[in-house]
Amino acid sequence: MDIMTYPSPQSLDRAAAQLLARTIARKPDAVIGLSTGRTTGSIHRAFCEEIRRSKTDISRVTFFGIDEVTGVSREYAGACYKMLKTEVMDPLGIPEERFLMLPTEADDFAAACRAFTAELERRGGAELIFLGLGENGHLGFNQPGTPFSSTAWHSVMYPELEARIRRETGTPEGKHLGGVTLGLQDILQARNLVLAAKGTSKAAIVQKMIQGPVTEDVPASVLQEHTACLVLLDRDAASKL
Repeated sequence: MDIMTYPSPQSLDRAAAQLLARTIARKPDAVIGLSTGRTTGSIHRAFCEEIRRSKTDISRVTFFGIDEVTGVSREYAGACYKMLKTEVMDPLGIPEERFLMLPTEADDFAAACRAFTAELERRGGAELIFLGLGENGHLGFNQPGTPFSSTAWHSVMYPELEARIRRETGTPEGKHLGGVTLGLQDILQARNLVLAAKGTSKAAIVQKMIQGPVTEDVPASVLQEHTACLVLLDRDAASKL
């Protein structure tokens, strides 16, 4: 695990954007995984700006999301599909056939997960997955306690997020909400991993992830075992190291 620290969130965003663009320049048919959330939104904007500035050819790149909310419409503003489409795919003109997402609705999520990972493998496997870090150490919808051996699965949603999504969508209590996600083993199969964390609210979990034991209580700690993992931190997120 390599660690880079930046003086501000903005400088981290620019560095992350340049790293993604260099990955594509090196491998024009790369399969690249993206995450959604407060950390990555500004990185995605910087990435779009960098692609335009550098005129990097993205015509053969496949992008995919590592997780998705279930039980909602894809057009819900909080759906990972909608966020990535708004933040990256539409600004860069990425067609649907090169934008792969797990479903928000399915009769058989296990089969959908198998089909999703099989399609990623058919396209050459993930060259790079860009990760955010949850304040409890989760990656995607892999919450504390998720086995490191997990593969893509339909997981539970943590209560605070579920309550917010029910409120925003008007989803009745009787309808199940959850999350579907690449498992931790799937994430570790990527040839390269990049994780970004910003702000003092992430400092404690960053310290546990990097300097604590590798434990399923902190899912992100498994990244210590990946041979090509880069962690990008702003000064505040790195403050407890």
